[in-house]
Amino acid sequence: MSAEIQHVKKLIEEHHIEFIDLKTLDLVGRLHHITLPIREGTLDNLMDQGVGFDGSSFGFAKVENSDMVQKPDLGTVQIDLFRDRPTLTCFTNVFLTDEKRSRFPQDVRWVASQAEELLRRLDIADGTHWGPELEYYIFSQVEFDTRTSASYYNVTHEEEFFQNAYHACGPFDLYDDFRDESCRLLEQAGIPVKYHHHEVGERGQQEIEFLFESLLKSADSITLAKYILFSQAAEAGLEVTFMPKPMYQQAGSGMHVHQFLTKNGKNIFYKDGEYANFGETGLYYIGGLLKHAPALAAFTNPSTNSYKRLVPGFEAPVALTYSQANRSSCVRIPRYVSDPNETRMEYRPSDATANPYLMLAAMLMAGIDGIINKIDPREEGFGPYDENVFDNHDLHFLPRNLAEALDALELDNDFLQREGVFPQSLISQWLKTKREEVHAISTMPHPFEYKMYFHR
Repeated sequence: MSAEIQHVKKLIEEHHIEFIDLKTLDLVGRLHHITLPIREGTLDNLMDQGVGFDGSSFGFAKVENSDMVQKPDLGTVQIDLFRDRPTLTCFTNVFLTDEKRSRFPQDVRWVASQAEELLRRLDIADGTHWGPELEYYIFSQVEFDTRTSASYYNVTHEEEFFQNAYHACGPFDLYDDFRDESCRLLEQAGIPVKYHHHEVGERGQQEIEFLFESLLKSADSITLAKYILFSQAAEAGLEVTFMPKPMYQQAGSGMHVHQFLTKNGKNIFYKDGEYANFGETGLYYIGGLLKHAPALAAFTNPSTNSYKRLVPGFEAPVALTYSQANRSSCVRIPRYVSDPNETRMEYRPSDATANPYLMLAAMLMAGIDGIINKIDPREEGFGPYDENVFDNHDLHFLPRNLAEALDALELDNDFLQREGVFPQSLISQWLKTKREEVHAISTMPHPFEYKMYFHR
């Protein structure tokens, strides 16, 4: 009996567990689950046979058939904080139903793990470190609907600042206690929190920043954190949203991602005395991210709403540049970091409508491509630019909408397919699914269009 199975069986006995809940993320990032009663042999049977499900209902491209099997990843097992009956929860690994029970190549957790494995196999680094900043809004009530002859949303918010609300203090910060409880729950679930605070948005924008974890663990933490925040809000009678632009004329919500690589415990981005203490390897990694940023946007900013946040001329990170200070650059190297072991860059465009496994894996694959091909961001014209980037008219910018990002991905995806990490079938299915979203939005009249055009 493996040590993991022994640990889980001990949890079941000590906490009188009645159910085990298996959580799986679909292609676009929605969480699904199935719950099984705990009986004698339940765990052993799950590890041996797994649970069958219809993969096509999860948005995956069909293979020879859509029947698939999910098995618990016992390394992710913990007690579910929001179930009335004592319940264990964990993420799953997805397998095909062939004789060998092969791993399903489009399983998003498998893609994430394979990206990290490729990094090690190429002997570039043996550790990845990711620190996401999760921004979101809290509203007291939200109503919305879309029909053939009606379309509307109505947001009720308790907070209403009349100035920048960044790091606003109580009693005006109405949700500091809510965030305290969020962080307690996150830590209880094994998610390491760095800090939390009120964000710039004057109508209830929040931020929680996480400490560094490996790629797969960080993606698990993002997924679990969203589940916890949604559940906590539901219990409190509140609404949480990770939409990048839920309100007109309010700050958008992103998910900046800090990242660096290590080899034999040493930060391979760091070089003392260079610009921002970044050596060649770190610069090549940045070069890869910026070179492939238009295609990356299809995974880092995969909703039509994402591009209502990414508008040039504001603080939004839309310029294909890097710098230490300019927050309009896609890549920023934080000035405040003095520890060589944590010298890192921050990729700023991404948002939480992304599937975190695909988002982080795509970033790593772009960085790997930059290192292999020695893509120097200085030679590519990506900077560094610490002045106002909009004073430079030769710069390039992120796609203006999701359709442009999907076109960029269709033209530039070889870096993702290196050694089969992103299967072509996954990329094709992603393009198909997301183009259907673009089409749905493009054919729906917007309420603001009535204001502009109805009586013309």
